[in-house]
Amino acid sequence: MTDLTPVTFIATDLDAIATHPGRVAVIVTPEGKLEQSARRANRLTRGAVQRFVDSDAFEKVKPGSVTSFGWPAGMAADALDVICLPRNHGVEEARKAGAALGKLRGDKAVLLAADGARRVAEIAFGLVMRDYSFVPHKTDAEPSDTAVSVMCSKPEEAEDAAAPLMAIADGAFMTRDLVNEPANVLTTTEFADRLVEMKALGLDVEVLEEAQLEKLGMRTLLSVGQGSDSPSKVVVMQWNGGAKDAAPLALVGKGVVFDTGGISLKPAGGMEDMTMDMGGAGVVAGTMRALAKRKAKANVVGLVGLVENMPSGNATRPGDVVTSMKGDTVEIINTDAEGRLVLCDVMWYAQERFEPAGMVDLATLTGAIIIGLGHENAGVFSNDDGFCNAFLKAAEKEREGAWRMPLGKAYDDLLKSRIADMKNIGGRPAGSVTAAQFLQRFVKEGTPWIHLDIAGVAAVKSETALAPSGATGWGVMALNRLVADGYETE
Repeated sequence: MTDLTPVTFIATDLDAIATHPGRVAVIVTPEGKLEQSARRANRLTRGAVQRFVDSDAFEKVKPGSVTSFGWPAGMAADALDVICLPRNHGVEEARKAGAALGKLRGDKAVLLAADGARRVAEIAFGLVMRDYSFVPHKTDAEPSDTAVSVMCSKPEEAEDAAAPLMAIADGAFMTRDLVNEPANVLTTTEFADRLVEMKALGLDVEVLEEAQLEKLGMRTLLSVGQGSDSPSKVVVMQWNGGAKDAAPLALVGKGVVFDTGGISLKPAGGMEDMTMDMGGAGVVAGTMRALAKRKAKANVVGLVGLVENMPSGNATRPGDVVTSMKGDTVEIINTDAEGRLVLCDVMWYAQERFEPAGMVDLATLTGAIIIGLGHENAGVFSNDDGFCNAFLKAAEKEREGAWRMPLGKAYDDLLKSRIADMKNIGGRPAGSVTAAQFLQRFVKEGTPWIHLDIAGVAAVKSETALAPSGATGWGVMALNRLVADGYETE
């Protein structure tokens, strides 16, 4: 797994600004006020920082941005980074500043002179989240042995504040690694093995194999993977950090490690991107890792259905009818609408076994959600306004885009089948909504439920605020916040 950038918090030492190699970062306010370390850097560079602040260029500088000066005179550093940050900055500005610095870091050691910044830990979090690259398959990649030192007035307090944030970053990195990994490496077996390794963090992890899934009646899930040589699996991860008898929050993830579309074969162009079709399971795994690493005082169970959707002589055909664990029959119209077949069985199992206080499922489910919302927001569907609003609030706090979408009987009626209880697709119109309606049929009465269609946000072609291009880790921060705000005990 990709390691986090090592970060240490140390007491302010102005003399270190002159001698530190690599990069040195100092803070100025949007009004042009130089903080203590910035004044020292200004003297060392014979007024260069002040000249920049007094220039017309500084008027265009936005809070949270970083301006770099290469090979600053009077300093041993390769670069002097000037961070523009208000004294009363918020979390978003602090993370943005850290991310801007993380993007510039490369393989250089960084000395961040944060002085009296209010949210030192959030700056460090932003830096670590952006300082990510997926390199295990690059033969010329060399691991960096450089670190980040953050000078501040109260290093012990900053370190304590940063600890849970670094646990979240670690979970997000796990999600990114899983989503970025090619399918010939991340098989269903390899995926399950990586989850089992989290037992070392205190998670209770069990793997349900095909024989057990067949006995449980998970035939819709098994129908998706029956054309592949990779065995289908369900992995159950439990974190029991809350009250002994408190019902858990259930997180359910779609883990299609590669999706060819099956017999309803996808076009060749862009099919290589389907390595990310296990993104929902990746987010569940990363969230469970974050909760365990920060020792969340909550009961949460994460369940992921791991399959591979391949065409073969044994693959499910369009027109087949399969029976779900619930007992409902499904007419398969399109084998490329496979994610809902995986989720419905795992969702039913989660409710039967754990009777959760609430259930959230996540999936890279439909291309239609990308048409509707682009790559800025995940689609949010729910049967419970209070539960949904709690998640939307959590996502807003973490600046992870999420937008509520409708549900309704008219959409549900589009799933009617002539020969079975339902079809697995409702036609081209409102494709993301009918997919959610399909899943809602497997939500028990009284179970608060949210469906997150993350097809547009799990992996992107251009960088985001806290991530380079590729897998984003979207959802780990929001789900962690949902747990922290609504499910943790004192």
